[in-house]
Amino acid sequence: MAPSRPHSLRRITLLALGLVAIFIWLFSHYQSHAPEGEATAAEEHSPISSTAHGQFWRQLQPLLTRWAPNCEPPGRHAKAESEGFDPKNTQQPPNLTDMSDEDVLKMKHAHRNFVHAITKDPPTLAYRPGTRGIVSTAGGAYLPVLVISLRMLRQTGSNLPMEVFLADWDEYDGYICQVVLPALNAQCVLLSAILDTVPGSTSHIEKYQYKPFAMLFSSFEEILFLDADAFPLHKPEHVFTSDPFRSKGLLTWPDFWRTTTSPLYYVIAGQDRPAPNLRQSTESGEVFLSKRSHLRTLLLVAYYNYWGPGYYYPLLSQGAAGEGDKETFLAAATVFDEPFYQVSEPLRALGRHTNDGFSGSTMVQYSPMEDYALTSNGEWRIKGADVDPPSPFFVHINFPKFNPATVFSENGPVVKEDGSYTLAWTAPEDVLQSFGPHLQRQLWHEIRWTACALEGKSISWKGQTGICDKVEDYWNTVFS
Repeated sequence: MAPSRPHSLRRITLLALGLVAIFIWLFSHYQSHAPEGEATAAEEHSPISSTAHGQFWRQLQPLLTRWAPNCEPPGRHAKAESEGFDPKNTQQPPNLTDMSDEDVLKMKHAHRNFVHAITKDPPTLAYRPGTRGIVSTAGGAYLPVLVISLRMLRQTGSNLPMEVFLADWDEYDGYICQVVLPALNAQCVLLSAILDTVPGSTSHIEKYQYKPFAMLFSSFEEILFLDADAFPLHKPEHVFTSDPFRSKGLLTWPDFWRTTTSPLYYVIAGQDRPAPNLRQSTESGEVFLSKRSHLRTLLLVAYYNYWGPGYYYPLLSQGAAGEGDKETFLAAATVFDEPFYQVSEPLRALGRHTNDGFSGSTMVQYSPMEDYALTSNGEWRIKGADVDPPSPFFVHINFPKFNPATVFSENGPVVKEDGSYTLAWTAPEDVLQSFGPHLQRQLWHEIRWTACALEGKSISWKGQTGICDKVEDYWNTVFS
């Protein structure tokens, strides 16, 4: 005989309560047994509220404005030459910056007082202790490029969470932010939601200044900043747990060029001028940083970038190639004598030969662990050591961007002079061989997926058609 209806409901209720109790016990047991110093999965993926970031910004922004340079922006009577780095060149770069002695003293006073303020009583930064993650900035046409890079990252087996910072709602893409990125363990964050807690502060922060503020406002204690057009070839988790990051807390990669910093910057910062062949200039498309160990460095980086376009960018680069945020990281760390490691292995350009010569589109950057092992043993390849190079670690497709909607433009990276298709990377041969044979095919597999998944859905491609068909045609012609 079937049980009565009330008796059946009682059994279902008791069963449900039992399952809830088991879930609560398992969840609390998992939390209590999480490794010391590491966050649980729930903590890692929960965002920091804009209110907490706003409280920090309301502490930092008044310091940035109180200790403004308070003088006329430096002038420049010529642009610095973008010369390749030569470890044998001991000639200091010339001073091409025009500033009166009075203005130099005003900037030095402001710099010293800001450094004193963040040393004595630094603002309280909001992040989740024990967490690691990836930070990027994107928006508009850069979002589809970031999707490709993120899918390449996931091919390494990495599941580090990512926070993608957009300037404001104008850059927000609902389909990418609400559907595509969450499926890849990533989320969009609006900088304006934080910066607008101090009215008028966004007028000082534009494109090349976003990077340090995205790093400041990210939820993670240890971060890998990645440009939207860069991706690793190996799991970045290995870098976080190895030297040199474990002992230094700040990692950068070199640019092609020598440093071109004005001697006036060192007067303003109260630093001795370093030897010109100490290291190469910095390419900041990839930066590893610990907020716990390098908080003061990051705060000073924010100061350099807040006042960057008019003051610190011209001082740190004097108009050389790539002038922007890139030199601010190591400059700030040096002021506080905080440790850092810049990979010594020079980056390599990837591209193809055209009728006009070699046309590069991509930078290749090398393993920090292998580079550190070599330099720790005194084997500096840039100074002639006859040892094998480190393995490639990052690919940075810096120019032009491999956006599926624009990559086939006339004389683009995959179109020959006669209009036929070609591989984007055909030289140098030794760099291509260091990747193995399948990297380009793997990249174009993700470009193909992105083109077909986003066409008709991404606002940056609004009104454009045939994007998927064009990539399919390229795929079938080149890879089938």
